[in-house]
Amino acid sequence: MKHNKQANKSKVTSKKKVAKPAKISKLKHFFAETLWKDRSRKGKLFVILVYISLFLTVTSYGISQWYTFRHKDRPLVIGATFIPDYARYFNLDPKETMQAMIDDLGIKRFRLVSYWKNHEPADDKYDFTELDWQFDMVEKAGGEVSLTLGLRQPRWPECHGPAWAMEKPIEQWSKDLNEYMGAVIDRYKDRDVLVEYQLENEYFLSVFGDCPDHSRERLVDEFNYVKAKDPTRPLIVSRSNNATPSWPVGEPRADIVAASIYKRVWDKTVTNRYFEYPYPAWFYGFLAGATELTTGRDTIIHELQTEAWLPEGYSMVDAPISELYKSFNPERVKDRINYGVATGIRTIDIWGVEWWYQMKTKRNAPEIWDNAKETLESYR
Repeated sequence: MKHNKQANKSKVTSKKKVAKPAKISKLKHFFAETLWKDRSRKGKLFVILVYISLFLTVTSYGISQWYTFRHKDRPLVIGATFIPDYARYFNLDPKETMQAMIDDLGIKRFRLVSYWKNHEPADDKYDFTELDWQFDMVEKAGGEVSLTLGLRQPRWPECHGPAWAMEKPIEQWSKDLNEYMGAVIDRYKDRDVLVEYQLENEYFLSVFGDCPDHSRERLVDEFNYVKAKDPTRPLIVSRSNNATPSWPVGEPRADIVAASIYKRVWDKTVTNRYFEYPYPAWFYGFLAGATELTTGRDTIIHELQTEAWLPEGYSMVDAPISELYKSFNPERVKDRINYGVATGIRTIDIWGVEWWYQMKTKRNAPEIWDNAKETLESYR
């Protein structure tokens, strides 16, 4: 009986061994006869490209899922960029605007700017009054500050150098800039509320903004200078919007990589219409995962677009609400915040809250503010 059982087992094993090559043979036959045979050279090239695309898509999705799973237990932190100059652009009181962000929206993380032109209006004449009260408000709220440094910082014209410095040759103003950054760091590095610095903003995005220099040498020099001044805090360097060529593998090697996400913009170059980038949320999870696999660095979203992007000729201050809503409406604010969370990236700074407040307080259109408040509360 034992012998018969062993024989039967051998037959089963034998059948299994035969079945596997048969399946492979059928697959080969399908590929050869259906997808490959009698195709032209262009047809075969098309088949190869389809398979490559399929492989890359599956691999990218897998990396995004790995990244999401790896970081799923980290706390989700949703903050916001705040710029007093942008609040004033909307004829808002900056202090009132920031306080409303804290009290009504419950925002505790703030990405703050240190515009050179504002805080050193004359050579060696510093005025940090405005940045001081911002730090004080965040500290009182029990929040945290991510502080941008450098010449290029958020909002147009991107580079915010004072006239007295920018009239000089680059060899001189870059030294003046380092001295200014040193003064900023010395003033705030002992504040516990300061958790990180961001150096320059989308530095290599030369097609956008009014900036005099994009050389890697200057960025590396600034990076080393900031790390020497305060080696205790992480230093962020950002990649530009949706730009995979700006893969963060060169120098300087940031402690954290920051990405921008702009989903709906006005395309003035080709279609002359509003254009929605088709990337699924997991695409940014893939970028974050691939960055971590290749550099060991994590990624944050430092600009999640939650404001309108208008055609030329319109102003964010007084454009018709119907036009503003073509780009960004109350429903989209919920979708956009949910989209940011769905990337798997756990630190997100939303972008455009000053505009929400202007819509709420000056244009009798509080829906974006209210919907955002509801959505943010759901993630606490």
